[in-house]
Amino acid sequence: MTRLSVEMLAADAPEPITSAGHAQLGIAVLAGIAVIVLLITKFKLHAFLSLTLGSLALGAFAGAPLDKAITSFTTGLGTTVAGVGVLIALGAILGKMLADSGGADQIVDTILARASGRSMPWAMVLIASVIGLPLFFEVGVVLLIPVVLMVAKRGNYSLMKIGIPALAGLSVMHGLVPPHPGPLVAIDAVEANLGVTLALGVLVAIPTVIISGPLFARYAARWVDVPAPDRMIPQRASEELEKRPGFGATLATILLPVVLMLSKALVDIVIDDPENTVQRVFDVIGSPLIALLAAVLMGIFTLLRPAGFAKERVSQLVEKGLAPIAGILLIVGAGGGFKQTLIDSGVGQMVLDISEDWSIPALLLAWLIAVAIRLATGSATVATVSAAGLVAPLAADMSTTHAALLVLAIGAGSLFFSHVNDAGFWLVKEYFGLNVGQTLKTWSVMETIISVVAGGVVLLLSLII
Repeated sequence: MTRLSVEMLAADAPEPITSAGHAQLGIAVLAGIAVIVLLITKFKLHAFLSLTLGSLALGAFAGAPLDKAITSFTTGLGTTVAGVGVLIALGAILGKMLADSGGADQIVDTILARASGRSMPWAMVLIASVIGLPLFFEVGVVLLIPVVLMVAKRGNYSLMKIGIPALAGLSVMHGLVPPHPGPLVAIDAVEANLGVTLALGVLVAIPTVIISGPLFARYAARWVDVPAPDRMIPQRASEELEKRPGFGATLATILLPVVLMLSKALVDIVIDDPENTVQRVFDVIGSPLIALLAAVLMGIFTLLRPAGFAKERVSQLVEKGLAPIAGILLIVGAGGGFKQTLIDSGVGQMVLDISEDWSIPALLLAWLIAVAIRLATGSATVATVSAAGLVAPLAADMSTTHAALLVLAIGAGSLFFSHVNDAGFWLVKEYFGLNVGQTLKTWSVMETIISVVAGGVVLLLSLII
C-alpha cells in the first residue's frame, strides 16, 4: 500500500484502494467521470447505473482489486442513504402534503391577491422561494407552472417577466438550501453543520434570487417575448377540493423544520456546552430527522385534516409521496458510493495537494469542479455528489462556517448553465412553449447567473466570517 493510500485510511472505512501516485489517480478520475458522462449523455443510461459503473471504472483505472472497489462503493452507498435517505423521504412526504391538500395553492393565491403591477415578479419569486423549501425542483415547477401561465395571461404580463422569478426561486432553493438532496449529500460528505449551512444558504440565496429573478427577468422579457401557451395550463390540485388549509397554518408547517434547525444552530453558538440541558434539548428537536418528522406530523393536522382527508387517504398520500423518490434515493446513494471510491483511492488527498501546489482557494476549486461535472452530465445532483466527494478532504481543517460555505460553493457550481443534457432544460422549454434558442437565452442564462452570483457571495462571505 502506498503512502497516499495510507494517508486516506479512515478509522471506520474499508481497506483503501491501492493508488499509484497522482498521475495514475488523475487518469483514473478522468476515466471514471468520462464513463459516467458518456453513459448518461450518449447512451441515456439512468444516473444510478452510470454512477455505479463509473465508480467501478475509477477503481479499475486506479489499479485496485475489484473486490476493494466494490467494498468502497457499497460502503459509501450505505452510509449516504443512512445519512440522508430518511430526510429525503420526509421532505417528499411534506411536499406531497403541501401540493395535494391545496396548501401550496393557498399560499400562492394569498400572496397574489396582495400583489399587482410592478410587484408581481417579486411576488412570484417570494412564492417560489417559500414553496421551494420543501419541494423538489421538478415538483415545484409542475405546481407553479399553472400559476405562472394564468397570471401572465390574465394580467397581460410578459411570460418571462413572471416565469423567470418563479424558476429562479425554485432553482436557488434546490441548489443551496437543505433539505434538498444535493445540499444534504454535500453536508454529509464534508461533515458540515446542517443548521449553519441552512442559515448561510438562506443568506446567500437572498441576493442570488433577487438578481437572477426579478432583475434578470426584465432583460429576459425583452430578449424573448412569447405569450403564455393555452395548451399547457393544467388543472390545479385545489380545484378538486371543497376546502383547503389556511394560509397561516400552511406557512407555519413549511417553516417549522427551518425554524427548528436554525434554533439548534443558534443555541449551539450561544451556549456551546454539550452537557447543557437546553443545548441537549435543541440538539434533539433541531436535528434534521426530528425537525422534518415534526413538520410531517404537524402537516397531518394543519394541511390534510382541514382539506377533508380521511385516515385512509392520508396513508395513500404518504405512499404516493414516497414512490417518485426511489430514483432520487438511488442516485444520491450511488453518488455516495462514487464519493467513497474517490476517497479510498486517494483522490481526495490528490485534490488537497493540487489545491496547495496551485494556490487555488478551496471554495473556488469546489465551484469549478462542480461546474465542470454539471456541464458534462447535465445533472445538478450528480455534480454535487461527485464534487463533494472530490473536495471533502479540504474541509478537514476548516472552521464550521467555512465547511458550510464549501457546501454552498459546490451547490452554486452545480447549477451552472443548464443546457440540452439537462432534463430541467426540456421541462422548462415544453411548459413555456419555447424553442431551444429561446430556452438558452432565458433559462440557461438564468441558471448561469445563479451559479456565478451565489459563488461570488460565498467567496465574499469567506473573507468576512
